[in-house]
Amino acid sequence: MELIILVAIIGVLAVVGIGIYNRLVALRQNVNQGVADIDAQLRQRHDLIPNLVNTVKGYATHEADTLEAVITARNQASGGSVNSQDEAALRVALDKVLALGEAYPDLKANTNFQELQRELANVEDKLAASRRALNAAVSRYNTGRESFPAVMFAGAMGFEEADFHRLDDSEQGVVDQVPNVEFS
Repeated sequence: MELIILVAIIGVLAVVGIGIYNRLVALRQNVNQGVADIDAQLRQRHDLIPNLVNTVKGYATHEADTLEAVITARNQASGGSVNSQDEAALRVALDKVLALGEAYPDLKANTNFQELQRELANVEDKLAASRRALNAAVSRYNTGRESFPAVMFAGAMGFEEADFHRLDDSEQGVVDQVPNVEFS
């Protein structure tokens, strides 16, 4: 009888352990998906920038410093070891280029410029949504990891706490090829 009770307890613990493990794996995958979603939005942003610069440079040839700053910021943000400060600098540079639309009425009326502006705004909205989704996924993962009874097993099963600042690592936005943008 004692053997049956012992086997039953071990069986229940095994089922609980498997359930905890599977739940934590699913939560960790949600965090990884959030990071991948942000990277995809950053790639799209980085791919749009050369098109925007080429459209603007035809109208604002004497604004080469502003355009050069955008390309420099874009290349820095799409390079290897980048952090969210590089993405913030890119955002500032993009804002300056978009402000050129106000200074050049012909540029503002250009359909290519307007379409690129809309696309960048759309990407920025998706990026903000991806960041919120990542924060929510990290919160759910950490809550699941720290909840009882998972807290007793999570560390032993290799589930480390997810960091909300992991967003910095995800904002590398590595782009496979940096387009060649020339100022003429």
